[in-house]
Amino acid sequence: MKIEKLLVANRGEIACRIFATCRDLGIATVAVYSDADARAKHVREAGEAVHIGPAPAAESYLKVEAILAAAKETGADAIHPGYGFLSENADFAEAVVKAGLIWVGPPASAIRSMGPKDEAKRIAEEAGVPVLPGYRGEAQDAKTLTEAAKEIGFPLLIKAVAGGGGRGIRLVSRASELKAELESAVREAESSFGDGRVMLEKLVECPRHIEVQVFGDSHGNAVHLYERDCSLQRRRQKVIEEAPAPGMPEDVREAMTNAAVALTKAVKYEGAGTVEFIVDGSRPLALDTFWFLEMNTRLQVEHPVTEMITGQDLVEWQLRVASGELLPLHQQDIPLHGHAIEARICAEDPAEGFRPGAGLILEFGMMEPADGEIVRWDAGFETGDRVPSNYDSMIAKLIVHEGNRRAACERLIETLSHLQLAGVPSNTGFLRRCASSDAFLNHSHHVNWIAEAGDALTLPPAEHQHASVMAVCDVRLNEAGGATPWGIQDGWRMNSAPVHKSMVAVGAEADWIDPEDHPVDPETPLPLVTDISPRRYAVTTGGDTVLVEVPEFDADVEAVLGGDNVSAPMPGKVLSISVKAGAEVKRGDTVAVMEAMKMEHALTAPRDGVVEAVTGNVGDQVSEGDVLVQLVAE
Repeated sequence: MKIEKLLVANRGEIACRIFATCRDLGIATVAVYSDADARAKHVREAGEAVHIGPAPAAESYLKVEAILAAAKETGADAIHPGYGFLSENADFAEAVVKAGLIWVGPPASAIRSMGPKDEAKRIAEEAGVPVLPGYRGEAQDAKTLTEAAKEIGFPLLIKAVAGGGGRGIRLVSRASELKAELESAVREAESSFGDGRVMLEKLVECPRHIEVQVFGDSHGNAVHLYERDCSLQRRRQKVIEEAPAPGMPEDVREAMTNAAVALTKAVKYEGAGTVEFIVDGSRPLALDTFWFLEMNTRLQVEHPVTEMITGQDLVEWQLRVASGELLPLHQQDIPLHGHAIEARICAEDPAEGFRPGAGLILEFGMMEPADGEIVRWDAGFETGDRVPSNYDSMIAKLIVHEGNRRAACERLIETLSHLQLAGVPSNTGFLRRCASSDAFLNHSHHVNWIAEAGDALTLPPAEHQHASVMAVCDVRLNEAGGATPWGIQDGWRMNSAPVHKSMVAVGAEADWIDPEDHPVDPETPLPLVTDISPRRYAVTTGGDTVLVEVPEFDADVEAVLGGDNVSAPMPGKVLSISVKAGAEVKRGDTVAVMEAMKMEHALTAPRDGVVEAVTGNVGDQVSEGDVLVQLVAE
């Protein structure tokens, strides 16, 4: 049965990615969206869009009945779950099929068998896949678990049976820590998954994470599309992924991919899946250095690197398999060309413990054209979009492809230097520092490496901010001039050297700067300057973007003299509004409070008067210049 109209039960980057393939195949598309995503990019790119609920995911993107109703309303005949949300929910898969729709994913039975980690490892063992020593029994009492832990030996990991996303995992280094860590893991497992069962597993102390992309069809066929290395992680969340895995001998690749395909066939898998392995990174890859970790029964975030090295569209494969077709290629016909690397672009602040950010994107994109043959950009947001605080912080993916790994690394570093994300916190500088590190370039990094490196990766060099400020000073100097000689601002002084000073502000700090007193290290990457408004600039240096503001004293004087409007001085969030229409105010009275640049800002009445209207709302994300309170005109 051919798919005519596809509903994507997801949002952001993955929804946009799926819509792109649908356009190529002539398949009509339907988006679903919450209150927070009413103007989102994935809504704009779909043929139709249906509102499914409030911002919280539990009331929208996780609401099965709302998604099925949207499919019925629009006449969609298939549903693609993307990744995250309901993508590995067997009950949702069954509900889609029961509603007479095509489910673009594996059978519910395969999702269920690979869901619980203990059951998945039992099946893997039966299929001849190597599995780490551990305890996966039904008995969950403290005595049984303690005895099992002693038999396995320390250090070991406690893992929630129903876990995922790095939750429900605890490291136990010695026997004295076991009791407390067990109790903690069980509490988190019950809270996160509604299932407090745990398993124990021998710890690989210098682990790499290598996974195999597999595909099955309804005719019993199964293939792999080679492997990916996802060892660069923070808090068990992937940061940079690549394909193929560096340092992979051909005999190990054959053994690992054969094991993955055997498991795929054992569970009668259909569609895209990923078989993940934990690898001993303390020594070169060998036949006895990898063990089954888990199987993800969905399309992975990092699937583009596999597409780049094989030349295949995995979403197209998914749609064809879901329609009942045979796999597009036999195993021997799947090519492997070059090396691809993906970096996840997130609205988060690495220097603040990767705190996620939200707000208006003032500038987003690559500042220099990139060759489409070697650079791919999968984004769920554009300049002018708002990043909501309700969902995952990843907003785009940068993928590069070259003939070999070294060239791909250099391409990634270069491209990240020309990527600008302003208005929300960004991890682009952090990604560039990771990709530029000796550990990554020499592929000696492992899953715990980012935590071990610490501030060297998460904190931007002071020189980057300094270079950004100097770049704005240069821009202001070059812009200076006028229609008469009296308008020229070249710093000329009679019988003395010229002086070029600018008042600039980064965050809450403002000062007069003379560029000649603050030379920039010639080794510092060249800053990229973008005008956001006449007095505000986004400046990117080595991947780190800062907002630099030049105070305008004439405007400040006008504000003191009065006016009719109270406006947002910068992008931010409205925290409170303390007046209503008809209220009398005195000059200097606080009428609203907003949050911007990690600080609270009190907005005051510019003069004595009466409030005519309140046009802002608490919780709004506002742009610079948005009017929040209006006074009766004088």
